[in-house]
Amino acid sequence: MKKALITGITGQDGFYLTKLLLEKGYEVSGTIRRSSSINTDRIDPLISQFSEDGQLKLYYSDLIDSSSLNNLVNNIEPDEIYNLAAQSHVQVSFKNPVYTSQTGTLGTLSLLEAVKNSNKKIRFYQASSSEMYGGINNEKLDESSLFEPKSPYAAAKVFSHNVTKIYRDSYDLFCANGILFNHESPHRGETFVTRKITKAVGRIAAGMQKYVTLGNLEAHRDWGFAGDYVEGMWKMLQVDHPDDWVLATGETHTVKEFAKMAFEYVGLDSERYIKISEKYFRPNEVEHLLGDYSKAAKELNWKPKTSFKELVQMMVEHDVEEASREKVLIENNLLKPTWENPI
Repeated sequence: MKKALITGITGQDGFYLTKLLLEKGYEVSGTIRRSSSINTDRIDPLISQFSEDGQLKLYYSDLIDSSSLNNLVNNIEPDEIYNLAAQSHVQVSFKNPVYTSQTGTLGTLSLLEAVKNSNKKIRFYQASSSEMYGGINNEKLDESSLFEPKSPYAAAKVFSHNVTKIYRDSYDLFCANGILFNHESPHRGETFVTRKITKAVGRIAAGMQKYVTLGNLEAHRDWGFAGDYVEGMWKMLQVDHPDDWVLATGETHTVKEFAKMAFEYVGLDSERYIKISEKYFRPNEVEHLLGDYSKAAKELNWKPKTSFKELVQMMVEHDVEEASREKVLIENNLLKPTWENPI
C-alpha cells in the first residue's frame, strides 16, 4: 500500500486529493493546525469512512515549524508528499503579508529538506499557482512564460516553485511543480469570488439575502473543476521523470460572466443583485489569466473533464440546496440569521 502525506488536507484540494488517493488504495496522512477550533468539515465524511481502519490519519503540524514537519516525514515515511497548505487568499495576503510569506515559503523548504535527508525515495509535489504570472498580457501562459507576481501570495509561490526546482536539480530529487490555474468546486472557501457568488445566489433565491457585494467584475480567469485538477497532481508523481506542468482549461471568463450564468440558473438577473465596492479590489490587480495545458495533455494524458457551464451549475445547485436547509433551520429557530443577511 502506497503512503501519501498531504499538507493542507482540510482545504478544497485536500478534500478532492484525499478522496482520490483513498479510492486508489493509498494510506493517507494529513496535517492540521493546532487551534482552539479544528475545522475538518470538508473531510469529515472521509474521516468517518476511512480513519477507523487506519487508512486516513491526521496529525497536528505547522508549516513554520520545521522540526514538526521533519519528524512527521521521518515517522510516516511516505512515498509521496503533496504540499497544498498555504494562506491561499490573494486579497488576505496584502493584509497579512508576513504570515502569508512564512507559510508559503518555510513549509516548502522544510519539506524539501526532509525529502533530501530521507533514506526513502520520496516523490514531492509543490502546489504552484497561476497567480505567479501576474496576468499582464492577454496571452496563453505555459510552463515557459515569465513570472510577474503581483501579491505577497504570488511572490511566496514563486519562491517555493523555484526552490523546488533547485532541490530537484541540485540533489536529483523527484520534485514536481503543478502550476494550477483557478479551480473551483462546491468545497471552495466562501470568501473566494466564485463561491461567494454561488452562495449568494442560493440565499437570494431562498429570500435570505438581498444582494452580493463584489469587486472587479472584468477580471478574466481560467476556471476549472478542482476534482479534475487533483487527478493531474497525482499523475505528475506517477511519471518517470519530474518536471513542471500547467493545468488549466484553455478558456477564460470574466467574474461578470460567472455571476450572470449563476444567477440565470435560478431565473434571476444578476445586474439586479450585484453591488460593487472598492474594498474588494486588489491593490495590484491581476486582470487576465489564461492557461495552456498542452504539455500536460501530451505528457500526462490529462485534460479537464468539466466545462465552465457544468462547473457553475454544480456550485449553484449545491448552494441552492444548502440555502434551503439553512432556511428551514432558521424558520424552526434552530439557527440565527446573520446580521447582514436577514430573511
